[in-house]
Amino acid sequence: MGTFSFLDDYSEGAHPDILRMLVETNLTQQAPYGSDAFSSNAASRIKAHLGQTFDGAIHFVASGTMANIVSIASCLRPHEAVLAASSGHIVTREAGAIEATGHKLIVVPAVNGKITPEAIEAALAANAHFPHMAKPRLIYLSNATETGTIYTLTELRKISTLARQRGLILFLDGARLAAALASHKNDATLADIAAMVDLFWIGGTKVGALLGEAIVVCNPLLQEDFAFHLKQRGGMLAKGRLLGIQFQELFGDSRLFFSMAQHANAMAAKLATGITSAGYGLAAETETNQVFAIVPNPVVAALREAFAFYVWDKADDERSVIRLVTSWATKERQVDAFLLHLR
Repeated sequence: MGTFSFLDDYSEGAHPDILRMLVETNLTQQAPYGSDAFSSNAASRIKAHLGQTFDGAIHFVASGTMANIVSIASCLRPHEAVLAASSGHIVTREAGAIEATGHKLIVVPAVNGKITPEAIEAALAANAHFPHMAKPRLIYLSNATETGTIYTLTELRKISTLARQRGLILFLDGARLAAALASHKNDATLADIAAMVDLFWIGGTKVGALLGEAIVVCNPLLQEDFAFHLKQRGGMLAKGRLLGIQFQELFGDSRLFFSMAQHANAMAAKLATGITSAGYGLAAETETNQVFAIVPNPVVAALREAFAFYVWDKADDERSVIRLVTSWATKERQVDAFLLHLR
């Protein structure tokens, strides 16, 4: 067999149903800049999952980094800072994109990839010498986290309560929100999230779309002029229809957004079970579609002859932590082939 990639969940193009819809609607003339009928319909379908009292706005952008930049920068004044876990995506994987907007990142220790109320309180206390220190103003979460873990409903509620008590904005990066919602540990819904955070985004790129993310602005105070921030940051596409069509399909009758994540998680769970059955350890419990396996270095080298994946960290002198990511397109035979190479 040729090399199969477990590098990420976007190595494939897009789900065939999404491609078909893009082709079928190709010659339909539509208004530009997200004012098209497809984007409007997609927003309505998403809103149907956000609770009867939801009265927020939805904007579509092309990438996750763009969603983070626009969302965070739109909320903050120049002297205000972001609280984020040390393993957070904006800390480790976005080339200083948030700092480039002029906002300090206050990095706090992560617990299983997550930020905790205790860490938030400690960071607030340590960054309170005003006006000589940047003022903590926004809490950054990602669900699922960079290490594949998820926030339970109780954890989210505690952080949300703290944010409101301390006058902080709560923002959730949802690059792999579908995987989090499909997790066997999850007990939160999209409606729960919309009720607890000020704004968040729903990832499409990592769950079968060609590209695209949906920013959900929940707090009415943050909705005014949001489109101006989107335009100034280069996030407003002339052919916004391309994003709307994909989210219309993701949240259509076939519920692709949810079913594809369930499949990806199931493939990851099979990988994790097979890895431990072969006698190898896991660096973290597999809660979503990311598996972090601890494998001897010679085995890593052998696996790389047939599979692509990231060597995530050094476990010790003889072993490495490798990251394996499954997707909507991962076939069971590909998982079986990987596990066969472990024996």
